[in-house]
Amino acid sequence: MATNTGSPARYQGNDRLLFGLIMGVLNFWLFAQTTLNVAPVMQKDLGLDASMMNIAVAIAALFSGIFTVVLGGLADAIGRVRLVRAGFFLHIAGSLLVGLTPTGDLAVSVLVAGRALQGLSAACVLPASLALVKTYWEGPARQRAVSLWSIGSWGGSGMCSLFGGFVSQSLGWRYIFFASIVVSVVGLAMIKGTPESKAETTGSYKFDVAGVLTFMIAMIALQILVTQGNKLGWTSPVILGMIALALIFGTLFFIVESRTVHGFVDFKLFRNPTYTGATISNFLLNGVAGTLLVSLQLVQIGGNMTAQEAGGLTLGYAIAIIAFIRVGEKLLQRFGTRKPMIWGCLITGLAILMLSPANLLLADYKMLAIVGYTLFGVGLAFYATPSTDAGCLPCRPRKQVPVPASTKWLPRSAPPLAWPSPRRSSPR
Repeated sequence: MATNTGSPARYQGNDRLLFGLIMGVLNFWLFAQTTLNVAPVMQKDLGLDASMMNIAVAIAALFSGIFTVVLGGLADAIGRVRLVRAGFFLHIAGSLLVGLTPTGDLAVSVLVAGRALQGLSAACVLPASLALVKTYWEGPARQRAVSLWSIGSWGGSGMCSLFGGFVSQSLGWRYIFFASIVVSVVGLAMIKGTPESKAETTGSYKFDVAGVLTFMIAMIALQILVTQGNKLGWTSPVILGMIALALIFGTLFFIVESRTVHGFVDFKLFRNPTYTGATISNFLLNGVAGTLLVSLQLVQIGGNMTAQEAGGLTLGYAIAIIAFIRVGEKLLQRFGTRKPMIWGCLITGLAILMLSPANLLLADYKMLAIVGYTLFGVGLAFYATPSTDAGCLPCRPRKQVPVPASTKWLPRSAPPLAWPSPRRSSPR
């Protein structure tokens, strides 16, 4: 168990810090995710195979997903501001590699390395920055800060295709990543001087080597399976081997994490149905990024549209998610977390259905895509703030109440989500 008691009690977050954190979030969701739209342009310019380009697109999200929980725990132990700062530097290095990727034999290795660093950067910044928001803002100010943080993440994902298409068409795709370096430098300047924030824990931080390795092997095998299965053949020895690796190491990961005290994933958190629902629905809605990749590549490769024209189809997505994300905050305040999350998922599901009929003529599909992407933005806007709030229930700080020394720290085996009743104390 961890509590946010390692931060100066008198420090209150301000807009300078908040927008510095948002710039770190935008590095991934706005800049790194532009590859969802500009991948065909990059592939043609670098002379890559389509399957290798898909790996380069997906590798950032893969590394982010693998290391987010690990680096979130590390941020609690060594300092969240320190991890955000490290994330900025990792993004600068990764963007330099991507922006300077040469054509020829080195293209794949340089591009994949750069994208992997961008994913590691996101794994540093996303959990640590959200923890800082939860630590340094309180009450209505916290809900506003979470909403603006959500605009950086969900809003950035809404703008990435439009932004990427515009920059690649007018300046070239490499300038997307050069621009993100400038944003990183500005973000570093804006968070300078922020007091460090840590979590007090029982005992020293222990890195879960077995858990991380088993999870990484399972996820990489799954990534190769999904991206290379069609090319190599679903019954080829390599693909069958990847299936076996994913199943074996996925099972080992579950066994290891269920038995270890210092696992980087605590399955006890899923005893809370609200947290479980937020996690599963967030996983599914983040998975719809694949819908963007398929839809945007479809109209470019099959419909001969430019990256800028394809990005223009998502204009309603960008407008809707930014315009309605504060509506999600108000829905949270009035209805709680559950109903807005359900409404958001239903609207997003309808949007995916409208993007699915790829057999239509291009003109008809474009009309459906415009409406679908707009609904996509509305659904994610309704969902963003309530899901972020629900997902942070386990780590939400509580008012300090005197407790006997013998019970000050609960053992890890105790239910992690046992909340005191409102009569005794209430979460901040």
